[in-house]
Amino acid sequence: MDTVTRPRILVVGAGFAGVGCVRRLERKLSPDEADVTLVSPTSYQLYLPLLPQVASGVLTPQSIAVSLRRSKRYRTRIIPGGAIGVDLKSKVCVVRTITDQLVNERYDYIVLAPGSVTRTFDIPGLTEHAFGMKTLAEAAYIRDHVISQLDLADASSDPAERAARLQFVVVGGGYAGTETAACLQKLTHAALHRYPNLDPKLIKWHLIDIAPKLMPELGDKLGRSAQEVLRRRGVDVSLGVSIEKAGPAEVTFTDGRVVPTHTLIWTAGVVASPLIATMGAETVRGRLAVTAEMTLPGHDGVFALGDAAAVPDKAKDEEGAVCPPTAQHAMRQGKAVADNVIAALRSEPLRPYVHKDLGLVVDLGGKDAVSKPLGIELRGLPAQVVARGYHWSALRTNVAKTRVATNWLLNALAGDDFVRTGFQSRKPARLKDFEYTDTYLTPEQVRARAEGPEDPGASPA
Repeated sequence: MDTVTRPRILVVGAGFAGVGCVRRLERKLSPDEADVTLVSPTSYQLYLPLLPQVASGVLTPQSIAVSLRRSKRYRTRIIPGGAIGVDLKSKVCVVRTITDQLVNERYDYIVLAPGSVTRTFDIPGLTEHAFGMKTLAEAAYIRDHVISQLDLADASSDPAERAARLQFVVVGGGYAGTETAACLQKLTHAALHRYPNLDPKLIKWHLIDIAPKLMPELGDKLGRSAQEVLRRRGVDVSLGVSIEKAGPAEVTFTDGRVVPTHTLIWTAGVVASPLIATMGAETVRGRLAVTAEMTLPGHDGVFALGDAAAVPDKAKDEEGAVCPPTAQHAMRQGKAVADNVIAALRSEPLRPYVHKDLGLVVDLGGKDAVSKPLGIELRGLPAQVVARGYHWSALRTNVAKTRVATNWLLNALAGDDFVRTGFQSRKPARLKDFEYTDTYLTPEQVRARAEGPEDPGASPA
């Protein structure tokens, strides 16, 4: 078949869903059936659930960044850049490449798996002074920052500054926030014997959330168990509380407390990628409203999944239930959507996505964890074995598995060296500097570009 006439399949996003889809397409499609293209600003798949362990130094950043270019067997064309707009009518995806050029990428079938971004609110000073925990760069940066606070406090002769440097605030009582607070608290606690001049009583961690319960998805008993582990370690857990405003050296809570701190970590949920808003399609709480087959109603050849899509949860009896934005679902949806793209390509019937949740795991660092595999509630070391076993088995390559297992072993035997790289030490970076949410086009801009004259050379941004 002439390559010009081959159908073009465009996959947007290299997360669990996108990479799972691409790999299955490569295995099940013959080379002459279709051309597959992947759009991603990074050349790796990030294993997001282990980011808190990168922030705490238990794992190296490379351990959870699985290269997309490692194998020579894969034939997918990778476009280094981010999709910033999709015109569903013209079947055009606008891509901003890493060289800051705008490129029109045309497709016959598109799989939208752009993931999510950190959910923020209109809180004064939040985006200017808070850190996020959504990217590999943020996790590595936070580790540097926390260790630098210990160094700066150790070097300071001002009691007020020293106290502020040693207070840390994490907002968000979900999995990401709880694991982040737990793992980083272990880091600072382990550092105490390396900083003999620091008063252990000055190191304080605060975990706050507006919800009345910690990790409600785990159930009351396990949620209380996790909360008890944190409080036993000295973490101040405040529920029904959020942030009123944030400054460079203090944070004001909604209950009136003012906490002097230079570290505010924001993990209060995620929202679908801003790419979804460029399409003008129907959404459910910001996520694309799709069918159980993960197709977009009224638009031929358009599939969506993962954090960016409200995929009906057929495993539940509840009306209107949608799959939660978890790695567990994203990995399986990626394979299922690939099968449906192939079925559409071959004019075969599509199958609905159905998956019964296998449970939840929360790694609190050390021997502490809470897990609920298949509805069985576990705590302590058994829960930790299940949590790490699940994460290890979910890593896509043997190289990644070896790196992670080696890092866990080394950390258990030798502990942490508390080394910081010092990157960006003279230019502080915060939440707004990592996710580039202001780069997307409006629906009108996307339409104008898609319907304009063909520009093979790409136009500058």
